[in-house]
Amino acid sequence: MACTRESVHEIVLNQRRFFRSRKTLDVKWRMEQLKTLRQAVLDHQDMLQAALYEDLGKSPMEAYLCDIGPVIVEINEILRGLKKWARPEKHFSGLMCFPSTRTTVYKMPYGVSLIISPFNFPILLTLGVLAASLSGGNTAVIKTSSKSAASTLALKKLIAKTFPEEYVTVIDGGHDVADLCLAERFDKIFYTGSPAVARHVLTEAAAHLTSVALELGGETGNWCVIRKDANLKDAARKIAFFKLCNAGQICININQIAVAEEIADEFLKEMKAEFVRQIGEKPEENPEYPWLITDAVYAKCERLTAEYADRVIFGGTGNRESRRFAPTLIYPVNQDEDIVQHELFCPLLPVVPFRDADVGSLMETIADREHPLSMYVFTSDMKWAEQVMSTQQFGGGCINEVCIHMMVKGVPFNGTGHSGMGAYHGEWGFREFTHPATVLRGRTCWNLPLREHPYGGKAGKTKMKLLKLFER
Repeated sequence: MACTRESVHEIVLNQRRFFRSRKTLDVKWRMEQLKTLRQAVLDHQDMLQAALYEDLGKSPMEAYLCDIGPVIVEINEILRGLKKWARPEKHFSGLMCFPSTRTTVYKMPYGVSLIISPFNFPILLTLGVLAASLSGGNTAVIKTSSKSAASTLALKKLIAKTFPEEYVTVIDGGHDVADLCLAERFDKIFYTGSPAVARHVLTEAAAHLTSVALELGGETGNWCVIRKDANLKDAARKIAFFKLCNAGQICININQIAVAEEIADEFLKEMKAEFVRQIGEKPEENPEYPWLITDAVYAKCERLTAEYADRVIFGGTGNRESRRFAPTLIYPVNQDEDIVQHELFCPLLPVVPFRDADVGSLMETIADREHPLSMYVFTSDMKWAEQVMSTQQFGGGCINEVCIHMMVKGVPFNGTGHSGMGAYHGEWGFREFTHPATVLRGRTCWNLPLREHPYGGKAGKTKMKLLKLFER
């Protein structure tokens, strides 16, 4: 049945009624729902893997490694820590509040949440965010991507079998349906996708002053910097794996590589060898290699490859029928060319040479652009690497590694500026979907007249002395 303004409004109203029943406030009850969700994912693993193959050509191994398994890990982490995270915090109110010395911070759910998920990891970036929302005690309306239709259908079946609609439900449709959702007053919105759409989400959320979390790819893409002292075989092996994963359709993937010109030829030789070793000489014919989500994305790869045909040093081929496009190295590319000024989100990999002695200038150029979601550096100079990672502005990243920073338990995954706002994973997801409400318990006796008039004369002077004493 097609979504209408009335049907979406009714869903939100029903969820708000359910939330106000206070059932979701019980932490033990939340944990039971999370266990139920975990079991549902395990029970429907085959269905989810089949859907991911139909949408993106992901092999069962890649589907579990990148989509299904991380959901289980996320839920397990939440279950281990939720009782502690949700426990009200007790604080001493301080002498300024005497005799009311007891203050409590309650971790309160926002209420009805809206989760807008993307096509590239349709299971992980739906159910992973849902787990965070449920851990905070919210209800959830999920708007999935119309591009990953098979995964949307699988999610609708899974959620409908697992939860009542007034608690969690999946809404299908395109941008028009997303706008119907955004027109409603939600208490929390979590959007994963592009900066362009994020602006629209923020605009619509502003009408209701709704709290928003954004996980975006970044306007100008994620950089990987290869210094001349890097272990080139190691770097090539890791980068090749990462670029092959989901055919480059990953928000934290490497958008462009900056490589020291002193070792550029050797590094590119290693990159070519690694691509061949991991996926074969004709990736577009390898059944394990994922395909692109739409014909439009495939056409973009063809167009850019043709535009840079004289600089394609590896790949550049594809199969239009299967939408598989080979990982493609483009070299050399100037750091100011258009192809490295925006997020590609595909298997193309521009390579920008720089003089190693000028790495400071390169980092200034990167800093001048919009903040990326991820940053990667390969070098033996740990002092330089740590200095870069502690001064550049980006969501997260790795030194001599790729992507697995987002798999570390207990740490946040987030962006900044054009790569997002807010954070989640584990306790950070619980925090994102809860509001810390501070409540002071007042006393009815022994109250001091310190805050009351008069403020002048002898009494005022005495009060001023006491205020300065209590401020210490």
